[in-house]
Amino acid sequence: MTLKAAAISVRENAHAPYSGFRVGAAVRGASGAVYAGCNVENVAYPEGTCAEAGAIAAMVAAGETTLTEVYVVADSPTPVSPCGGCRQKLAEFGGGGVRVTMGTTGGAQQVMTLAELLPGAFNGDHMGVK
Repeated sequence: MTLKAAAISVRENAHAPYSGFRVGAAVRGASGAVYAGCNVENVAYPEGTCAEAGAIAAMVAAGETTLTEVYVVADSPTPVSPCGGCRQKLAEFGGGGVRVTMGTTGGAQQVMTLAELLPGAFNGDHMGVK
């Protein structure tokens, strides 16, 4: 399954009763396997989970810790980018050159790298950890 197809499919499972804004995300692990996640809202908004975080969690749960590509999709007029927290989460598991495709259900797409989305990312080097 392609990243785009996985993200579009899992978006249908999003739990978004408060905002109605469903998001799907898929990441490709270093093995080539695809992991998908959707947003899961909670009435206490800060307690929800973003789609990207869900996809990363599925990847880590499967035993992988490196992602090589990302696709995020939402029903929005223009492609939606990962939030700041998810940009940092993606940077934790992928290098600056990782391609992030942001799409809409209408077919529009925008492609950026993680480094473009999160310039100057905080990483283990800042803490003396390699």
